[in-house]
Amino acid sequence: MSKVEDIQAAVESLSEDEYRRFQTWFSEREWQKWDDQIQRDSELGRLDFLIDEAVEEKAKSQLQNL
Repeated sequence: MSKVEDIQAAVESLSEDEYRRFQTWFSEREWQKWDDQIQRDSELGRLDFLIDEAVEEKAKSQLQNL
């Protein structure tokens, strides 16, 4: 059995409460990974195009209020 299959089997055997705790932990872990990636991309200038686009839209008075 592979590690993934072992993990799948372990998850399948969890009680409802344990599964909810696991799901919460896993979801928070995924969001943290996403936040870390956004931070790295921002520091490397990979998101600068979004700032440029916003500045252009503002100059054309095409920004929409949220």
